[in-house]
Amino acid sequence: MEFDINLILVPVTLVLLVAYLADKFVLKQHKLVAKQTKLILHAQTHLEQVEKEFKATLVRFGHDEAPAEFIGNEHTPEMLKNQSLVYNEARRTLAEAQKQAGMNAGEPVVEPKLVQWAYEYLPILLIIVLVRSFVIEPFNIPSSSMVPSLYTGDFIIVNKSSYGLRLPITHTKILNTGNPKHGDVVVFRYPENPKRYYIKRMIGLPGDTVAFSNGVLSINGQAVDTTPVDYQMADKLNAKLMPAVIESHRLSDEERARYGMEEEKHAHYYRETLGEHDYTVRYLGDLNSASIAPFLLKNSPQTATSGGTAWQITVPSGQYFVMGDNRDRSEDGRFWGFVPESHLAGRATYIWMHKEPGFNLPSFGRTGAID
Repeated sequence: MEFDINLILVPVTLVLLVAYLADKFVLKQHKLVAKQTKLILHAQTHLEQVEKEFKATLVRFGHDEAPAEFIGNEHTPEMLKNQSLVYNEARRTLAEAQKQAGMNAGEPVVEPKLVQWAYEYLPILLIIVLVRSFVIEPFNIPSSSMVPSLYTGDFIIVNKSSYGLRLPITHTKILNTGNPKHGDVVVFRYPENPKRYYIKRMIGLPGDTVAFSNGVLSINGQAVDTTPVDYQMADKLNAKLMPAVIESHRLSDEERARYGMEEEKHAHYYRETLGEHDYTVRYLGDLNSASIAPFLLKNSPQTATSGGTAWQITVPSGQYFVMGDNRDRSEDGRFWGFVPESHLAGRATYIWMHKEPGFNLPSFGRTGAID
């Protein structure tokens, strides 16, 4: 989740908004064109009706010429004369309306493209920007760091108002609407590259002491309720668990599937209850990522001596500590540190679709709320 579509949507919306306001209160071209268009359409409609009636009258009196070609004389019936006058007057009215609009007969009324786009697309873009910035925003899960809660290819909805309303692009908070809670699945801007978005589980709040020992996570000395569970991962999902690149070697789909199946033999699943959330986490029996996590090795003295099986950190004020549910396959706070409050983007609430890469059709078997 690296590219921020707001970098395109917001500037385009602002340009159209400036064009709209300039025209609405200064130039007023759209209003003029709309008025002229209305006059022309009314004149065209009137001319068509008059022409239709004139044709019928000409046929009635045995004339086969077109209304525009008719020329009366002293023997012409009064009805034809009158309808000819009405028809020619209608033609003059239309020509005058077109002349006032600065156009030749038959050509469409033209207004500046930017002004036209502002009136046509600005309302739609404003709704999209406001909804994406302050209400909900869709995201795609690009990695397996949150397995088994979220899988690569899941499309999720993020509640952007959970942790405060922020302006797009600048991310300046303009209204505080709430704070993260233990166990929330949060989307945030990656501290080491704020252009990228990460998604992890909220473990430590400001001031918390987070510790790990003997396979049990604890917060402020209170062990997180952890229970072993049986979990069977679908082969199709298991085939996408391994990273696409390992030590500069790009794995083929066959290699990823084979290595993933082999790794799954060593996986252990546990049910954790943290705050109001109840979810499943995954550990690997022969791999402990915490043993090589740079942040833990630097900031938790016992990590190096325990091989990463025991560590403890305290979360500073204004910062948060996050971890992935796929504990030994997640590059999270244990590797790069804390998430500043200013980097929070929202809370992941719902899986609405799953789609494999390429031309595969989306599926909806994984839709549901995110715990």
